[in-house]
Amino acid sequence: MTFLHKITKKFSRNNSQNVSGINPSVISQQPTGLKQPAKPSQPKTLAELEQEIAAQGQVSSISHQKRPSKANRGIGTKLIWIAILIGIPAGVIWLANLPYPIIRRTVVQNAPFLLLPSYMSMEQHYRQALASIEQAEYLIEKPTSAADLALGEQQLQQTKTHLDNLPVGLVNDWPEYKYWWYDWRFSIYGLNAARRQVGQLEAKVFQEKNAQTLLTDNSQALLNAKQQYQIATTVTDKKSAIADWRSALDKLEEIPGQTLAGRTAQNQLDAYKRDFKEVVGLAAGNERVSALITAAQQFSWQAAKAGQNPPHTVTEWEQIENLWSEAINRLKQISSEDLVGYAEAQKLLATYESNLGQVKVRRQAEADSVQAFFMAQREIESLMASIPTDPKNLDRNRIISQLHGIINQLEKVEKGTTVYLKAQELLLSANNKFKQLQ
Repeated sequence: MTFLHKITKKFSRNNSQNVSGINPSVISQQPTGLKQPAKPSQPKTLAELEQEIAAQGQVSSISHQKRPSKANRGIGTKLIWIAILIGIPAGVIWLANLPYPIIRRTVVQNAPFLLLPSYMSMEQHYRQALASIEQAEYLIEKPTSAADLALGEQQLQQTKTHLDNLPVGLVNDWPEYKYWWYDWRFSIYGLNAARRQVGQLEAKVFQEKNAQTLLTDNSQALLNAKQQYQIATTVTDKKSAIADWRSALDKLEEIPGQTLAGRTAQNQLDAYKRDFKEVVGLAAGNERVSALITAAQQFSWQAAKAGQNPPHTVTEWEQIENLWSEAINRLKQISSEDLVGYAEAQKLLATYESNLGQVKVRRQAEADSVQAFFMAQREIESLMASIPTDPKNLDRNRIISQLHGIINQLEKVEKGTTVYLKAQELLLSANNKFKQLQ
């Protein structure tokens, strides 16, 4: 308790001095003669001392808070002025570089150095456009795969983006502008050449895409036709699959050879044709042989039908002969490599050539018989005109000789010709006259 009373007295003494607002050091410096005898003070309790200490802490914290606020206000003011000093020139430069011809022309005439950001941007876009178009040209003109074409098209789009970012109005007004503080390498002629090259490369890419589409579609169609042929169970389905397969092969050959897809198709066609020959070759050959034999049989049927019910004139026999010749020509188109089809064709060929030979003989017989009949008729007319009206003047030997010539001509008329019956009538009459005169 004695220790606590000492501490309490010490705090109360210090507190009374600080609360009065007088510095203890100042009091110690006052003359001793002015000092008044201290009045005895009532000792404070521990609770009162704690309240006084808490009050002093609040006063100290308030004073510390007021001091930084003034410092913060000073820093904020400086930052605002710095922003104003930097923002105004930046805003002027931004305004001067706006993509409006009226603003830029005025700036170029009065303060061209303000357009330095525009010049730098133009130069950068121009250089990047040239670099991109070189890469695009190499990838598009000499592609090794579809990925090269895709990358080339991507580079081409980047080139167009860089060219579109160039201020055309400024370029047209000052195409060759140059300052000592900036080396201007841009050229309006180079820009126009780059744009033309971009257009040509776009056309090339379009052609390559179309060719690639044809290659993809027809390759898939070929694979589908092969699959359909392998699972086909009827002749009709097989013929349809073969037709689709051939159509796909033909379309692959039509892809332009100067394109990547065309070169790829040409490299694949040999394998595709070999596959087609191995899978479909025999069936396709049999189909062709069957078609040729069917056509030959049709011609032979028409020839046989036309040759029915003779006799026929020379013209009719010639038509029949042509039909047999067409049938024979169809059979001769069948190759000897197809053993089964060739053997069948040879059997029919032997029959058709025999029939053709008979038709030729009958045509010639018709022609000779008609000629002999007409000659006999002329001789008969000549004989009738030479007979005198007076029987006494009749020259029997001459008449017998003429009758003999007429009979010989009529005997040349063959059986089965169109003039045979008439010739037989005249021959009978001539023989009777000949017997009478002997």
